Amino acid sequence: MRGSMLAPGIRRIACAALVALLAACGSAPVGPGFYRVERGDTVYKIARSNRQSVQNIVRWNNLSNPDAIEVGQVLRVEPPAGTASARTGGAPRGATTAPRESADATDTSSAPSSAPAAAAPSISLVWPTSGQVIRNFDGRNSKGIDIANAAGTPIVAAAPGTVVYAGNGLRGYGNLLIIKHSGDYLTAYAHNQALFVKEGQSVAQGQKIAEMGSSDNDRVMLHFELRYQGRSIDPTRELPAR
Repeated sequence: MRGSMLAPGIRRIACAALVALLAACGSAPVGPGFYRVERGDTVYKIARSNRQSVQNIVRWNNLSNPDAIEVGQVLRVEPPAGTASARTGGAPRGATTAPRESADATDTSSAPSSAPAAAAPSISLVWPTSGQVIRNFDGRNSKGIDIANAAGTPIVAAAPGTVVYAGNGLRGYGNLLIIKHSGDYLTAYAHNQALFVKEGQSVAQGQKIAEMGSSDNDRVMLHFELRYQGRSIDPTRELPAR
């Protein structure tokens, strides 16, 4: 379904979506001022190694839960250009350490006012398929929900958007679809037996996009994920009650 004539721009969008959604490109380099989370990392450890405060790392990355960072996630570890911390010293060592910590203490006073920005805005979703939820979201071992039903059960787009990935190149997800929605949201649909949309295609909410299967899995089910700015979110918070 992916096709061999995709425009380079679509391929770049798909790759970027995979990085943000599933950390599929975990070995890719990151730019100056950023850090890719590795196994065993904590926000405190990352802040200390980059001579920053935990509050700054949380604020710069809009982390609603600092304890839920994920392997492969890219974090800003240097202040954005034009901020107070950027002006007080960008050098990582020496006499700038004290001014930076002083600036951090000043900047934390604005943290409460920026807290609402860290929360994901609401998105209206429909259930992507029918069936029984056999695994719930926990943010650590389960980044989404699993819904079981018979093979061939229709899978629909949970919200309108654009398909940014359609294929089976991501180990552990089988035949996978990723759809980008407005407001920095992504949804992922894994283990399908058949895909009915292709990369770059616009889809409507409720449109059939796949059929449930067991590709790269030991049972028939849909693994469904919701991400906001790369962070996993419990999909049931945005799905209607059944």
